[in-house]
Amino acid sequence: MAYEIRALGPETWDAYAALVAKHNGVFGGCWCTWFHRGMCEGLGESYEGNRDAKERLVREGRTHAALVLDGDAAVAWATYGTPEELPNIHHRKEYDAVGDPLPDYRITCIFVDRDHRRRGVVALVLQGALDLIAADGGGVVEGYPHDTAGQPRKSSSFLYNGTRAVYERAGFEFIRTKGKGNTVMRKVVAAAN
Repeated sequence: MAYEIRALGPETWDAYAALVAKHNGVFGGCWCTWFHRGMCEGLGESYEGNRDAKERLVREGRTHAALVLDGDAAVAWATYGTPEELPNIHHRKEYDAVGDPLPDYRITCIFVDRDHRRRGVVALVLQGALDLIAADGGGVVEGYPHDTAGQPRKSSSFLYNGTRAVYERAGFEFIRTKGKGNTVMRKVVAAAN
């Protein structure tokens, strides 16, 4: 397949919205807003409230994602942004207690359409997010993938941020565990020329 990476924005909103709607709003109608909680009205209230809030954040340029397109259809995304844009992360109390300096960017959610899984799309969309971060000036990027080594096989629909192995192949360094089965991984991304 000839996939293309594009940034989430007003011009790609319809493709993104169609993918999310196809999957019933993803994770109980979240619309990939859980990590934005506290940023604007409507987040966490309902499927419709999350959808409207996400669209508002996109149109205001307050949320970022790399989209994988197959023709005009979005088939995956990787949400990224500053800690201010993505203040809510799983195991936040534990994360904050360590006291590491905050990264410049976080990658908090990777989602692949069920019809495009097991084709290397997670690695592609992760690299797409890193390329968009490089285009924005680069910096320290942190991700929170699942460590599946030695664990019973999980449905890919529960691996909301990919796996440690995918991040390692993308050049991320393991920092520590976070919660049960999650990790903190970092990579410095140079600014694009």
